[in-house]
Amino acid sequence: MSTNSLWRNRDFLKLWSANTISLFGSLITRAALPFLAVLVLRATPGELAALRIADLLPAFVIGLIAGVWVDRLRRRPLMIAADLGRALALGAIPVLAVAGHLTLAALYVVAAIASVLTVCFDVAEQSYIPTVVGQAQLTDANSRMAATQSVAEISAFGIAGWLVQLLTAPFAIAVDAVTFVISALFVGSVRSSEGWSAEHEAPRALWREMLDGVRLLNTNRSLRAIGLSVCAMEISFGLSGTVYALYALRELAIKPGPLGLIYAVGGVSALGGSLLTPWLNRRVGTGRMMAIGLAVGGVGVALLPLAKAAGSLSWLFLVAQQLIGDGGLVVFGINEITVRQSLSPGDMLGRVNAGIRVAGLGAMLVGSVLGGLVGQAFGLRPTLVLSAVGLALAAFVVGRSPLVQTT
Repeated sequence: MSTNSLWRNRDFLKLWSANTISLFGSLITRAALPFLAVLVLRATPGELAALRIADLLPAFVIGLIAGVWVDRLRRRPLMIAADLGRALALGAIPVLAVAGHLTLAALYVVAAIASVLTVCFDVAEQSYIPTVVGQAQLTDANSRMAATQSVAEISAFGIAGWLVQLLTAPFAIAVDAVTFVISALFVGSVRSSEGWSAEHEAPRALWREMLDGVRLLNTNRSLRAIGLSVCAMEISFGLSGTVYALYALRELAIKPGPLGLIYAVGGVSALGGSLLTPWLNRRVGTGRMMAIGLAVGGVGVALLPLAKAAGSLSWLFLVAQQLIGDGGLVVFGINEITVRQSLSPGDMLGRVNAGIRVAGLGAMLVGSVLGGLVGQAFGLRPTLVLSAVGLALAAFVVGRSPLVQTT
C-alpha cells in the first residue's frame, strides 16, 4: 500500500477530520481555562495547580481501567460516547457563567469529567488507527494527524486570546463543546472493521488484565524507555504548564490576545516537525530523532526564564521557545506513538497505550504539584528552569535505550 493511498482511505480521512476538529476546540479551551481562572476568578498559583490536578488526577485513576475497556469493547462507539460526554461537560461552563454560578469548584468538576472522557477517547483512537491504516503506514498516518493538529494549534491559539477578550472565556470554551459534537459525527461515519475484539472471549479479572499491560511495558526494554522518557517529559510539562500563564500575564504583562498569537507560533514549528518526521527518520533513525526532539524541546524551555519584563526582548524569548521547542517535541511524539503501536500486540494495544498515558499523567500530576509549590516558594523562573532540566533528562533516557539501535 503506497503512502498516497491514505488519501483514498475514507475511514482514515474521517478519523483525521474528527481528530483535527476536536483538537481545534480543545486548544481554545486549553488557553481559555487558565485565562478564565486568572483574569475572572483571580486564581493563585496554588489554585491553578489544583485546576491542573483536577484535569489530570481522574484520568490517572481511571487510565488502566480504560485500557482494559478499550481492549474488551469496540473502540469506535467508545470514542463517540466520549466525544458527546465532553460536549455536555464543557457546555456547562457558559451556562453556569450566564446563571452567575461559575466558580473555581465548578471548573474543577468540569475538568475532572472531561479528563476521564478524554483518556477513554485518546486510548481508543490510538488503538483503532492501526486497524484503519495498517502497520506499514503508521508513521505516515501519525505524521499527517500531527500536521493538521499543528494547523489547528496555529489557528486555535491564534484566535483563542481574542475570543476571550471579545466573547469572554466561558463562551470561548463553548466553541470546544460544539467541536466535540462534530467530531462524534465524523467518528460515527467510520466503517472500518475492528477485527479482533476481546468481547468474543470470556473476560478475566479486571486487575489481571491491567497487570498484563503493565508487565509488557516493564519487560520490553524499548517500551520501558518510552514510558520513562514520557514521564520525565510530562513532569517538565507539569512544571511549566502550571506557571506559564501567570508568568506571561502577570510578570511579563502580556495581554491574552497577543499571548494567544505567541501560542500559535508553536503550531508553525510543530507543523514543520510533523512534515519532516518521516524524512528525518529515514536519514537519522527513529530512536535518535526521539532523543534529539526532546533535547531541542529542552533548549526551547530554557529560553523562557531569560525574559525579564514586558517588551520586545521578552516577546522574542517566548516566540523563540515556541519555534524551537514545539517542533522537536512533536517529532518525539509522532515517533513514540508509532513505536508503541508497532511493538504492541493488537489485543493488548489498549492496555499499553493506557499504561503509557497513566504513567505520563502521574508524572504530570507530580510536575503540577511541584510547579505550584516551587512557584509560590521560589518564584516562576526557577520553576521554568526545572522544566528544562526535565526534558534534558527525558532525552538522556531515550539516548541510552535500545531505541537508538533498534529503530
